[in-house]
Amino acid sequence: MTALLDHPAPLPAAAVPVRPAPVRRAAVRDPFIDILRVFGMALVVLQHWTIPVLTFDGARLTTGNALSTPGVWVVTWVSQVMPLVFFAGGAANAISFGRAAHGGPRWLATRLRRLAWPILPLAAVWIPLPQLLVTLGVPTQPLEVGSTLTGQLLWFLAVYLIAVTATPYMMRLHESYGLRVPVVLGAGAVLTDVVRFSTGLDALGYLNIVFVWLAVHQLGFRYAEGRLTRPGLMALGGFGAAALLVAFGPYPGSMIGLPGAEVSNMAPPTLAMLAVSVGQIGLATLLRPWILRLRTEKLLAWAGPRIMTVYLWHMPALFAVTGVVVVGLGVDTPAPGGLGWFAGWPIWFGALCLVMWPLLKVFSRFEEPPALPYGEATWRGTLTSAALVGGGLLALTVAGFAPGNTPFLAVLAILGGLLLTGPKARV
Repeated sequence: MTALLDHPAPLPAAAVPVRPAPVRRAAVRDPFIDILRVFGMALVVLQHWTIPVLTFDGARLTTGNALSTPGVWVVTWVSQVMPLVFFAGGAANAISFGRAAHGGPRWLATRLRRLAWPILPLAAVWIPLPQLLVTLGVPTQPLEVGSTLTGQLLWFLAVYLIAVTATPYMMRLHESYGLRVPVVLGAGAVLTDVVRFSTGLDALGYLNIVFVWLAVHQLGFRYAEGRLTRPGLMALGGFGAAALLVAFGPYPGSMIGLPGAEVSNMAPPTLAMLAVSVGQIGLATLLRPWILRLRTEKLLAWAGPRIMTVYLWHMPALFAVTGVVVVGLGVDTPAPGGLGWFAGWPIWFGALCLVMWPLLKVFSRFEEPPALPYGEATWRGTLTSAALVGGGLLALTVAGFAPGNTPFLAVLAILGGLLLTGPKARV
């Protein structure tokens, strides 16, 4: 997610003050933000590679979740790191927008290019791949699972695109109203959940995609100007409120969706997710002085140019190993938590890393969009581009890359959005 959280070149951790400079005067990259996004991505990959419980009966691949084990849900209050990623994105967007020399449209067009460009090679592989493998005799159902889940992973980019597109407007609100903006967004999340659960209209919950994630993104604005000053209170208040909501409200304890659960705190996000987000941000900010003492310069330098590639391709790596081990060899994953699971995990993880390495070598070059003579951006063209890219990402999130017209049309929309931000003839 370099494209998501990009801002100027880093200084050593010791050179960064505990409280960052105000947004409009920020001149350096905050290593804390980089560490959060790399930590978040590492935990996403580790979780996705570790929790699947996979069995194959010769025709059908069945997927389960190790975190559905009773009592293990509490782990998700830390392992569900998307709140920290949205928070870090808010801080990075505030800094980069505050330093933009050419105004909102060009800033947004640049972010759109860097967000959407890496999707094209993923689509170039996954649109023809299922049809090719079917002709080679691979069972259809496992392919449908893999192609669908690969597309569903793009939900984050679709939602993050909303936050990026809204940044110029939310920055104005932030400068005028400060803390009242996330408070109002939080109130919107409360109202949404009250109406949703009292009426049974679950579709209303999707309004919280805006209320919850923009509230978290907005807290990143406050951090960027050094106004997130009571992290201990945030941690206690956030996790405490989440505990009360789970204990006495309609919310499950898990912060990820689990098979068979009637309610998910993630899809759509709930008030409980917002409370955990506040707790996580408070805890991370509280630990910031110790985190900055870690020697992470080499890790950040290596991971930064590859993090978007890791996000997009770690699930295809999982399906490749699953196809060989579970589907091809008929070796189901052991029951989670048992001796066989712990003994086999290093082998499983090593195989996934071996597959992921060449994917990184091939596809990390697409992290950066091509340097072309781009023309002057306008709000009309840039917002149209954002709508096309967002629509394409949403379609892939819902339909995945399963065979059909939807993935092809979705990628055309993304490509059209990119073209709208592209070079213009010079007169």
